[in-house]
Amino acid sequence: MSVEKESNGINETDNAKNRKSEKAPSQWKLMWHQFKKHKLAMVGLSILIVFYLMALAPNFFAPYSPRARFTKEGHINFPPQQLRFIDEDGKFHFRPFIYDRQEKFNLDTYEKEITIDKSKKYYLHFFVRGDEYKLFSLFPSNLHLFGFMRNGRPFPGHLFGTNSLAQDLFSRNIHAMQISLSIGFLGVFISMILGVLIGGASGYYGGTVDLISQRGIEILMGIPRIPLWMALAAAIPQRMSAIKIYFLITVILSLIGWTGLARNIRSKLISLKNEDFVRAARNIGASDLRIILFHMVPNFFSYVIVHLTLAIPGMIIGETALSFLGIGLKPPVVSWGVLLQQAQTFRNVTEYPWIMIPGAFVVIAVLSFNFVGDGLRDAADPFSVMR
Repeated sequence: MSVEKESNGINETDNAKNRKSEKAPSQWKLMWHQFKKHKLAMVGLSILIVFYLMALAPNFFAPYSPRARFTKEGHINFPPQQLRFIDEDGKFHFRPFIYDRQEKFNLDTYEKEITIDKSKKYYLHFFVRGDEYKLFSLFPSNLHLFGFMRNGRPFPGHLFGTNSLAQDLFSRNIHAMQISLSIGFLGVFISMILGVLIGGASGYYGGTVDLISQRGIEILMGIPRIPLWMALAAAIPQRMSAIKIYFLITVILSLIGWTGLARNIRSKLISLKNEDFVRAARNIGASDLRIILFHMVPNFFSYVIVHLTLAIPGMIIGETALSFLGIGLKPPVVSWGVLLQQAQTFRNVTEYPWIMIPGAFVVIAVLSFNFVGDGLRDAADPFSVMR
């Protein structure tokens, strides 16, 4: 019997050690596990990863410089060239290619005509040498992800066509990601700081602080956004550098985007400020700022992340709208809104529909952020595990 008791004691001790060694998964691991079940969110996340990788090194992913012009080749308002695998004879090629195109002016119709020269094929090559640039603004290089060549000589191919200045639109759209996508993150970061501080102070202190902040939020939320954006953007001096204008546009978008987050944080803090752990932190002498930032905000930080993810598309659309209207970023800055400025007239859209391609990038980026936000919202919901 003693032997059995000793063996049972040893087994219970081993089981206890095993239970201690098996740590419960953290909240972030549980959220990631739930997030992976959302297929659209995973698709959106994959697209955003590709977009931001391109934005980090646009000179490498784009075949040409955003300011390169192909006027000598006559590629003004040049239509997109289609990648092909099958030639006119029905022969399949493992390496994709494009046909050469020739422009002629028809004296009878007084219109420009473009004919495809199927006798000349230019094949797609990876890691080709081209325009020089600095990778990450540090390392000099002239290596590009792809380019078109024939008999060892480069050929200016335009997958998205060109604009009225004979600039390659594919390269300009890749470079535009750097501005349009970064302005969303930077603007949301500033909005998060304002929303957490103002909303936290309003919910934690209440009284006069809450009254003043909430009335101010209501005034800002009651002003129509587009006219307010236009009024603030019009106040920017036109002689400012592109970097300063970029920063001010980000601040303008952030001054409006924090109100919704502040209100939600206020409601969260009102429900948490009388909890036992908050009282304990206050009794041991913790400062109010420390209690808000290190004790209360972490309890609903997953919600803050979801809100910010859904707010980034609003920032991107705001920058695009301001630049499209001509009161935001302007050339030589390259953003999706700046590229869409040429689509302001019906004639340009009907004659050169490929100038609307930047709008497709905006739609894809916004949908991807919304899908990721929906996935994070479901993953952060504690009741989603029971569904």
